[in-house]
Amino acid sequence: MWYLCVFYHRLLDYRRPEVESLAQLFGAFEDTQNDEVRYQLQWKLPPHHHPDSPFHFVNLPSEQVARNIANRSILVKGMYELWGEGGSYEELKDSVLSYPDERKLPYLDSDSTFKITVDCFGKVISLEEQKGLILGLSYVPFKGRVNLRNPDHNFWLIEVDNYGVNNGLPPIVQKRIFFGREVGGADRKLIPTYQLKSRTYLGPTAMDAEMAFLMANQALATSGKLVFDPFVGTGSILVAAAHFGAMTMGADIDIRVVRDGRGPDCNVWSNFKQYGLPMPVGLLRADNNLPPWRPELKEVFDAIICDPPYGVRAGGRKSGGRKLLKGAVEPYIVPDDKRTDHIPSTAPYSLVECVHDLLDRAAKMLVMRGRLVFFYPVLREDDFTENHFPEHPCFKLISSSEQILSSRYSRVLLTMVKTGPYTDEIAEAARIKHIEFKENHVKWLEDGNLHSAVFSPADAQVTEAGDSKFGKDPKPKYRGKYV
Repeated sequence: MWYLCVFYHRLLDYRRPEVESLAQLFGAFEDTQNDEVRYQLQWKLPPHHHPDSPFHFVNLPSEQVARNIANRSILVKGMYELWGEGGSYEELKDSVLSYPDERKLPYLDSDSTFKITVDCFGKVISLEEQKGLILGLSYVPFKGRVNLRNPDHNFWLIEVDNYGVNNGLPPIVQKRIFFGREVGGADRKLIPTYQLKSRTYLGPTAMDAEMAFLMANQALATSGKLVFDPFVGTGSILVAAAHFGAMTMGADIDIRVVRDGRGPDCNVWSNFKQYGLPMPVGLLRADNNLPPWRPELKEVFDAIICDPPYGVRAGGRKSGGRKLLKGAVEPYIVPDDKRTDHIPSTAPYSLVECVHDLLDRAAKMLVMRGRLVFFYPVLREDDFTENHFPEHPCFKLISSSEQILSSRYSRVLLTMVKTGPYTDEIAEAARIKHIEFKENHVKWLEDGNLHSAVFSPADAQVTEAGDSKFGKDPKPKYRGKYV
């Protein structure tokens, strides 16, 4: 059945992938005969609407699936059973009256309570106008009682204004009016509850609460699943996964972060305690380059979610110090009496190496159909496509969502699904693919180049012809900002 899905007008690239991931979580897709799984839903736009419009129609198998998706989502404002639509209120009336009575009457009986909410996009409707519009719905045979606090059924009248200058709308040719019954909607109270400014323990790269919840949804975090973050930091991503009931586990190369924090009441554990969430299964001092797992250990985690260090706010580190890696000194064992306060030496860890290690470890440690969700930086001078993203024989890329951070670079949230078993042959094929990727696409990923490109003076980015090096067409702006 087709439902009207109304999104919040932000993070445009993330909206459909989140809904499709939640559809997978709530069983909207059936396995095919060859045991493959679909990862995309059927979508369509209202007449004359731009793809960036917050209004989309989505085909879902049942109302329960639609309700579960809407209630769990971060970016879905509401999911509605559409009773009618039109370019004018006369067209809307005809559309509503032609909607089958067997679909309408069960929600209009005298034993139920109801509420009508008037909403709009691109304009403001006064209270007097809202009252008039509600009275104009007299052709709908409501028999129940009005209950504004806790109604059994909530009906929405949504008006989309004509496209004009600075009205916040993507290009829409004509006005559109929708009327329908609410099936479910996002709980945006999560965002202020988990906002970073009230978080007990923070670091310079703590993940924004809204983005952390989106990542957890992309990874299908839910009760009974084990989620791992190999760059846990202050635990922001795992906090979001734990909120949805998942068991969590994290690792970080900096022992001071995972063990000490800023004291006994200000550390990663206190962030979970602050929100009354289950504590992580474990927090390890571990290196993504040299993981602590036994060689025979495979397929442990249901999802791996992380934000790898890509050298803009914080650079990656790996075990071993420069002298040790160059062979100037031999490996050594730390004496027992110095282990408590010992901080292991580390060396720079390029993003190329970091991403390769991440994909290789995830291919080995994820269960079949487990998800790898991570951010990947992109210089905005590149007309990148999916082929420019890291690849691995064990994984299928199902979504890539860009978040613009500045005029010079952005980051893309990549969601991959494990589709094949990890073997020695696969590991060798992945190593060759990584070498080809490194040589052909991302020379700027080596140490320091991304940081230099982002923070170098703007004048240095201008070519001899006077054109900016970063000539990629800018993302459309609505209400004066990127969304």
